[in-house]
Amino acid sequence: MGLTSEERTAIVRVRLGNAKKTFAEVSILMNNALWRTAANRLYYACFYAASALLINDGHQAHTHNGVISLLGMHYISKKIINEDLGDIYRKLFNLRQKGDYDDWTVVKESDLLTLIEPAEQFIKTIEELITNK
Repeated sequence: MGLTSEERTAIVRVRLGNAKKTFAEVSILMNNALWRTAANRLYYACFYAASALLINDGHQAHTHNGVISLLGMHYISKKIINEDLGDIYRKLFNLRQKGDYDDWTVVKESDLLTLIEPAEQFIKTIEELITNK
């Protein structure tokens, strides 16, 4: 990735900000029983954080699956990020995929309730990794 240090820092800051803002949208959507959209936003909150970490460390992913792969290769397999958090990210990805592209998938509140707190922890963990570098 041909970014200057300043550009990389700016993009990482924007992505982390987007992660936090997008995560905040989830409670509004949940309060309005918009489960499918809440699943989408919960995934994207984590996606923004994950992509911020990758960019911060000079890794480049071109697809959502690429982010999952690079996260696994550079952070989860090396136990920098807990494997349980990696599993949450993959679950969110799969739920978002089904919710966005499968007309027959019904996303329910119960699908999301067990994912919200771990997703928040995922974002906080990544923010700490970036901040402590």
